[in-house]
Amino acid sequence: MHRILALILLIAGLPGVTHVADAALDVHEFQLDNGMKVLVQEDHRAPVAVSQVWYRVGASDEHSGITGISHLLEHMMFKGTEKYPAGRFSEIIAANGGQENAFTGQDYTAYYQFLGSDRLEIAFELEADRMRNLALPQEEFDKELEVVKEERLMRTDDAPESLTYERFNAVAFLNSPYHHPVVGWMEDLNTMEVGDLREWYQHFYSPNNATLVVVGDVEPKAIFALAKKYFGTLEPSLLAKPKPRLETAQHGERRIKVHAPSKLPYLLMGYHVPVLKTSKTEWEPYALDVLAGILDGGASARLTKDLVREQEVATAVGAGYRMTSRYSGLFLLEANPAQGHTVAEVEQALLAELKRLQTEQVSQEELQRVKAQVIAGDVFQLDSVRQLANQIGALETVGLGWELLDQYSAKIKAVTAEQVQAVAQKYFVEQHKSFAELVPQSVPAQQTEAKE
Repeated sequence: MHRILALILLIAGLPGVTHVADAALDVHEFQLDNGMKVLVQEDHRAPVAVSQVWYRVGASDEHSGITGISHLLEHMMFKGTEKYPAGRFSEIIAANGGQENAFTGQDYTAYYQFLGSDRLEIAFELEADRMRNLALPQEEFDKELEVVKEERLMRTDDAPESLTYERFNAVAFLNSPYHHPVVGWMEDLNTMEVGDLREWYQHFYSPNNATLVVVGDVEPKAIFALAKKYFGTLEPSLLAKPKPRLETAQHGERRIKVHAPSKLPYLLMGYHVPVLKTSKTEWEPYALDVLAGILDGGASARLTKDLVREQEVATAVGAGYRMTSRYSGLFLLEANPAQGHTVAEVEQALLAELKRLQTEQVSQEELQRVKAQVIAGDVFQLDSVRQLANQIGALETVGLGWELLDQYSAKIKAVTAEQVQAVAQKYFVEQHKSFAELVPQSVPAQQTEAKE
């Protein structure tokens, strides 16, 4: 997979994971009286465990004027409570031999600690404290806001391919909440106030809007007892049922050009497609997942084989699809043209690959090979307690349910060549297409001198 597409899928949702896999799970479910769900999966191979708190709030819950607020609040969650001032959370976890971090996506925000399984109580106490007692001091807010702005500058504004993706996304989605970047628009960050953050925190950071996921060398009933001790006393919030935020129908191709300092041209192409939560036909997302593997499932996949090695029109190429988001998404394709070739040539080569999928059924040999790769790759990822917890938490938080992990392999194995062809014919049409081109600009002399 092309490096920027891997980054896109990471930012859009689950870190490092684009599929789900059959893991033969035995997840124990509990529910606290305040509405908080607790999910526990035993794994006794090593005396370690991961503890995660997932909140059902992310960039897709934001509106114009406060974009980036979920991500900024993630940063501020490490800035302390009255009981544990700024920095103490991380110091305590480190002193106990653990690792901790957090991530914000379009559909959720999650916090995790990886510790010896006999130290989980420490993580529970710290997370429960900051779930309802975050201080949010003005001076810490001012400092962290500048950190987030700098993060945006480095990862988006000064990263031409990431900038192209952001602008592409804003064109591909008109009124879907995926129109906005997770990091937020700089204009909204410039007007963000600590009061905005406080309202967001008080509304969404509550036990009835959270799921606790624990995977590792643990005993489920003991974990539930600890969860009840530390989280069970927290007051829930009054949460209104969210309104549907559906993308308006597209009535023709949308194209943009992004002019930015860059050494290489780049193109990004996407088609509107359903996901598991929005598809009216259950098998279509699985067929799209297999189709992504056909195009970009390693060195032997079609895009690398045809466009890079044989035609030599591209130096890098990729395709990707994420079936587990809250709202409908995009099937993405991207590439860097090879020297002596144009963006237009690469676009036509990509369209020819899509046309081939529409007019020729994939052979049974190729189909079986790709399905085996898709399933094997994800089963391998789930060998990690952290990745498994990520999968469980993400699926539960978007409303699909962790049980999907046990169904994935069978659903992928059931995909037919006719179904792959059918989704290619249905969705890879000009009416559903958006296209972005990065037009390289020379770096101004003063910027070059400054870097030297």
